[in-house]
Parts: sequence; C-alpha cells; structure tokens
Amino acid sequence: MRTIDVVDVTRNIREMCIEANYFLTADMEDAMKAAVQNEKAPLGRQILGQLQDNLKIAGKEMIPICQDTGMAVVFLEIGQDVHFTGGSLEDAVNEGVRLGYTEGYLRKSVVGDPLIRTNTQDNTPAVIHYEITEGEHLEITVAPKGFGSENMSRIFMLKPADGIEGVKNAILTAVKDAGPNACPPMVVGVGIGGTFEKCALLAKKALIRPVNGRSPIRYVRELEEEMLERINRTGIGPGGLGGTTTALAVNINTYPTHIAGLPVAVNICCHVNRHAVRIL
Repeated sequence: MRTIDVVDVTRNIREMCIEANYFLTADMEDAMKAAVQNEKAPLGRQILGQLQDNLKIAGKEMIPICQDTGMAVVFLEIGQDVHFTGGSLEDAVNEGVRLGYTEGYLRKSVVGDPLIRTNTQDNTPAVIHYEITEGEHLEITVAPKGFGSENMSRIFMLKPADGIEGVKNAILTAVKDAGPNACPPMVVGVGIGGTFEKCALLAKKALIRPVNGRSPIRYVRELEEEMLERINRTGIGPGGLGGTTTALAVNINTYPTHIAGLPVAVNICCHVNRHAVRIL
C-alpha cells in the first residue's frame, strides 16, 4: 500500500495546467515542424510558419499558446494499491485547477450552470475521469480543451451493417463539417465501440495519445493512416484557407460493443492539442 497526500495532487495539477497551456508536448512540436516542411500550398506554409512563431513567443514570454485556455479535462489512472490522505481527491483536483488558472493568468471560461451561465471565475470544476489500474502509482493527465474544436465533435450511432465504410464516412463528415472552425491543422480522436458515452470517452482519450505513434491493432493502424491521407486531401488546409495539411494525426481507439450497435465518436482538437502527463 502506498500513501499519497492530496496536497501533492493539487500542486502537480496546478503546474500541469500552466505547462499544458504554455508549451506543446514534444510529439506535437515535431508534428508541427514536419507540417511546415511538408505543406505544399504557399499560403498554408505561411500560416504554419506563423503558428510556429506563436509557439516560440508563448514559450519565451511564458504566455498561453491560445487565448482559449480551455476547460480542464483531467484523467486519473489510480493504482489499486494507492491510498489518498489529507482530504477529498476531487476537491484536490479542482483546487489544482483553480490555482493553475488564477496564478497562471489563464482565461477563466467555465460557467457554473449550462443555462444560467454565471462564470465561476476560476475555471472550476474540471471534468474528471477516474480509472482504477494495477500497482501503486497515480498517473495524471491534464488536457485543457478549447471549445472551438470541441463544438465540432460528433457522435454517430451507426448500424452494424454500416461497417468500416460507415465509420470512414462518419469521420470524414465530422471533419468536413468542422472545416475552419476547429482551427486546423487538427488532431482527430476517434472512438469506435462500447456505448454512447464509452465511444466519446475513447475518442477523448485518443487525443492524448502521442501523434507519432500508431495503434497496435493492424486494421486500426491502417484505418488511421487512410483517414489521415483522405482528410489531408479535403483541401481544408491550415487555418481553413486551403492546403495539404488539414490534420496532423488521426488516433483511433476501439472497444467491444453490442451485437446491434456500432457507436462512433469523433472528438476533434485544434493544432495545439494541449496536454501534460505526470506519474506520482
């Protein structure tokens, strides 16, 4: 049995909220640099170059990459041999988000009620996903999600007879409908299987997978590669102004499902695809 004080959770999440909003992960940095080299349209290259300049300024001046610093999505993978002390784990997570957004001078974008819409003034509460795993470690992922791209995400409750072609059409439909609104070049997270809510969570978790890695399942890996190629042939391009780089990656997660269903979720993220990961 390992004991973790929730104060350590708060401290790390505070730092991670700031880190994720100021810096890209190494895989995303590499993908953006490669996009500048590979983009064939002059205007597309210019836009990608401007995005690179923006990333450099953000890191140098310690300011957010984007003005929309997102709603904090927090994944907690908790080893079953971990015991938390010092208070409520959920309260500790939200305190970390509160401190990160207030002390990091990040935009507060969360309203306390979806219809009354009074701003909470500290970007809490976070959206928290808990998963119990083996071992005695806590893995924390903080993924601030802006809503320009979040609003472009879709769920399709397909019939089994729609098959893989139906899945392909669903992904392309979501991306084409998103167009420039998702701030391309985008990262496309896809969840296939499970239930209505499970496929959405699969798609969200697909976004935090490294963009330079592929699925270990052969047909899924081939589907990721095919969809990335087809999305980049749509011509939407950087900033939605045309080009050959509409997406940096397509990450797909799958899960068993019911004999009568084929749920598909497409969770789109803009070119920054912010997240930070730490293991305690």
